[in-house]
Amino acid sequence: MTRYRAAHLFTGHGWHSPGEVVVEGDRIVSVGPPSEDTITEDTAPEDTTTEVIDLGEVTLAPGLVDVHNHGGGGVAFADDPGPAIELHRQAGTTSIVASLVSQSIDTLEAQVHRLRPLVESDELAGIHLEGPWLSERYKGAHPAEQLRDPVDVDVDRLLDAGAGTVRMVTLAVERAGAPETVRRLAARDVVVALGHSDCTFEQAREAIDAGVTGATHLFNAMPGLHHRTPGPILALLADERVWCELIVDGVHVHVDLVAWVLGLHDRVVLITDAMAAAGCADGHYRLGDLPVEVADGVARIAGTDTIAGSTLTLAAAVRTAILAGVRPEVALRSATLNPARYLRLIDVGTLEEGSWADFVTFDADWRIGTVVRRGRRVEPLSV
Repeated sequence: MTRYRAAHLFTGHGWHSPGEVVVEGDRIVSVGPPSEDTITEDTAPEDTTTEVIDLGEVTLAPGLVDVHNHGGGGVAFADDPGPAIELHRQAGTTSIVASLVSQSIDTLEAQVHRLRPLVESDELAGIHLEGPWLSERYKGAHPAEQLRDPVDVDVDRLLDAGAGTVRMVTLAVERAGAPETVRRLAARDVVVALGHSDCTFEQAREAIDAGVTGATHLFNAMPGLHHRTPGPILALLADERVWCELIVDGVHVHVDLVAWVLGLHDRVVLITDAMAAAGCADGHYRLGDLPVEVADGVARIAGTDTIAGSTLTLAAAVRTAILAGVRPEVALRSATLNPARYLRLIDVGTLEEGSWADFVTFDADWRIGTVVRRGRRVEPLSV
C-alpha cells in the first residue's frame, strides 16, 4: 500500500488541499485529506508494508484521457503504436484512444485488427475511426479519393474487426445513408461524433436526435458560425447531449475562444488530434497517405496551408488553457473526467475508491512531473 500526498489534489469532481491518494496494487483504495492514522504492526494488513510518498507543492490530478490521437514519437498508431503510446504516456496521458484516418476499407480493417489486441490488453482505451465517411469540402488532412458514403456492409465489417474495441466513429452527417448509420452505430454502443462535415444547422439537430453525442474538434473542419446560417456549431454547442472536442494548441482555435467556450459549456473535451510529430522536432512526416511538413511545431499538408493534426500532448493543452484564463479545475476536468464520460470509459478520469491508480502531478507552472499508471510510476516527459 502506498500513500501519495500533495499540497493540492483534484479528484475530477473537487479539491482537497492538501490531499492524499492511497493505492494498493493497481487500484485506488481511498482519496481525501491526508490521514493521520499510524500504521503499526498490529493494524497493518498481513504481508503488506505502507509507504508514504510526499510529492510536495504540486497539484495531483487524474491521469489524462485523450480520445482523439493519431500518434506521436515519430510514428502513427496505425503503423507502430508502441513509440506513440510511450511518448504520450510519459507526458501524462494514461488512457489513449488511437485514431485512424480515412483509408480504404481493406486498409482500415487491417489497422483495426492490428490495434485490437492493444485495446484488449489495456495498452489502449479504444479505437476511433475518423472517416472514411467524411465531407470532401471539409476533408482536412484526409485523402479525397478515400471518402465515401457509409453503407451497412462496410460499417459492420470494421466494427466486427474491432470486436467491441471501436469506441467512436466520426461522420459527416449530411452524406447519403448517414442518419441510418448513426442509429446503427449507436445501437452497437459506438459513440458517434459529427465532424469533417458540411451539414446545416437542421441536419446537425436531426443527427443529434438520431444518436450523435460528440463534436469532432469543434470549429475545425466544419462551416463557421454565421448569423443567418448558424450551421452545426450552434446545434452542437447548444445541446446538452453533445460533448464538444477542442484542440487547444493556440493554432486550431484562438485561445480566447477556447476560454469562452470552456467558461460557457461544461461538456468540453480537450483532445490533441496529435500526429506522428508529437514530441519530435520539426521536419517531414506522414499522416495516412499524405506528406506532412512540421514547421515551428505546426503540422500542415506539405505544400499547403491545411493543418494536419497537431504536435500536442494533452498536458500541454491543459497548460495552454489555464494560461489563457481557464480555471484549473475546468481545464483538468476537460482532460480527465469529461473524455472518460464522453466515451463511457470505466474507472479512469477520476480519483475515487476502486478506480485505476492513474494520476499525474503538475508543478506551479502547470508542467507535468510524476506520472503513475495502473499503480506503477512512468518516467515523465518534459512538456
